[in-house]
Amino acid sequence: MSHHNEPSSPLKTEQLKSGELVLDPHAIKIFGGNANPRLARDVAEIIGQPLGDMIITRFSDGELRCAINESIRGADVFIIQPTCAPVNDTLMELLILCDAFKRASARRIVPIIPYFGYGRQDKKIRPREPITAKLVANMITHAGADRIFAIDLHAGQIQGFFDIPVDHLPGQPLIADYLMSKGVQGKGVTVVSPDVGGVERATILAEKLGAELAIVAKRRPEPGKVKIVEVIGDIEGQTCVLIDDMIDSGGTFVAAANELAWRGAKEIYGCATHPVLSGDAIRRIQDSAIMELIVTDTIPIAPERKIPKLTQLSVGLVCAEAILRIHQNDSVSGMFDEMW
Repeated sequence: MSHHNEPSSPLKTEQLKSGELVLDPHAIKIFGGNANPRLARDVAEIIGQPLGDMIITRFSDGELRCAINESIRGADVFIIQPTCAPVNDTLMELLILCDAFKRASARRIVPIIPYFGYGRQDKKIRPREPITAKLVANMITHAGADRIFAIDLHAGQIQGFFDIPVDHLPGQPLIADYLMSKGVQGKGVTVVSPDVGGVERATILAEKLGAELAIVAKRRPEPGKVKIVEVIGDIEGQTCVLIDDMIDSGGTFVAAANELAWRGAKEIYGCATHPVLSGDAIRRIQDSAIMELIVTDTIPIAPERKIPKLTQLSVGLVCAEAILRIHQNDSVSGMFDEMW
């Protein structure tokens, strides 16, 4: 990846802590939508700024209404809002906020979208299908966004759906750091992609861990049903790390994990940046061969769904560092070598 070759610059979050970097509170404003309030609070705390004062309410017919209760004229405005479930509400909220900030004369409007909903609809698989990811990119741009920050887009090409700059960071380094802290690295470990499409992601993680690589080849006889055809790579006696960008219903992921167990894997870790976890996903994971599921907090998980085998890592520091670098017109990709 090219960003590893550029000179890194000191972490802004560290400079902020040491007092080397002082922010003008009128020049930077951080707002949090309703999608992930905890992450918004964490980011604001790291940056040492209060969250922007606004309220989002509904009219009696369900229409969203927002009111910004402080001046943001001339400020860089950052909106922390993953477009996760309920995706149509969180997306519409983001669009309305962008419009409000634009009309209130913000200098720059930067949505921080850790999880980009509709990202899977990035191409036509069958005739007469929409490319909804492109439509959503157009909507966000038209609403007034000046640039976007996202983590682990489903397909990197989505960056090209926007006609504004996109700062895109992968989630694997965070997961790799956690695995290495547990000693999950080296030749006794095999990183496994649950499908052929995720091989690049798995390769990056395998290189970071100094691990082997394997691929699960699968077919979908019908939507929602998964048939595993073959595992390419050596599994027996290995600690396996399954990696994907997201876990939705968990069907593919759990089928892959159980196949690895059947083929003699010693331990199985499941890793994904985005815990979409729809429907029965939690129960499936609980009943599966996965020993620990490692995700991030790009999407909030309700307390009653946090089973013991679930570990949630925070992207708060990554988002805060990116916000400070964008605000200071510094390189966002340069933070990689500093943080990891």
